[in-house]
Amino acid sequence: MILPIYVYGQPVLRKVAEDIPLDYPNLEGFLQDMWDTLAESEGIGLAAPQVGQSIRVVVIDLDVLQDDMPQYKGFRRVYINPHIVEYDDSETDVQEEGCLSLPAIHEKVTRPTRIRVQWLDEQLLPHDEWIDGYLARVMQHEFDHLDGKVFTDRISPLRKQLIKNKLKALMQGRYRCGYRTKAVGKR
Repeated sequence: MILPIYVYGQPVLRKVAEDIPLDYPNLEGFLQDMWDTLAESEGIGLAAPQVGQSIRVVVIDLDVLQDDMPQYKGFRRVYINPHIVEYDDSETDVQEEGCLSLPAIHEKVTRPTRIRVQWLDEQLLPHDEWIDGYLARVMQHEFDHLDGKVFTDRISPLRKQLIKNKLKALMQGRYRCGYRTKAVGKR
C-alpha cells in the first residue's frame, strides 16, 4: 500500500523515533508499504517518520542511481533501529540535498564522509560497520529523520532565512508534487 508522505510542519517529523521491539507487529507488511511508497515517490530513501510512524525504520534504494554510480547496482537495504555511533569528522563533503518531506527545496549540506553505524537488517541480524561515501550521506539524511531533524536544520542561518517563505508555504500546504502527501495546512 502506498502511504502518504508527511510534509514539513507535521509534528511527527520533529519527534525522536523509538527503537522497535523484535516482535513488532506486521513489520514485514510495513516494510513492503515503505518500499512501495518509496518507489511511487521516486526517492532513494524513506524513514518511518516520513510516513507518520515515529519508529526507527529506514529503507534505502540506491539501485536507481546505478547508471551514474554503478557500485550501487542492486543496493536495496532495510535499517531497523539504526544509530550512528561515531562520526569521522576528518573529512567532510558538501552536496545538494532534497527530501520527499520538503518538496521542491534543495540546499547544499555539509556532512562527514564516513560514519560508524549499528543497525538490524530485515532478518533482525545485527550490523556494526563503518560506512563511507554517498551511502554515508544518505544514511545521515535518513537517520536525521529518526532524530527529529530535517536537512534544512543543517544549513546556515542565512540560507534558512532565504528559504523561510518556501518552508512556510509547505507548512500551509501550498506546494505541488507528484506523490501522495499529508500536509499540516489546507491544500
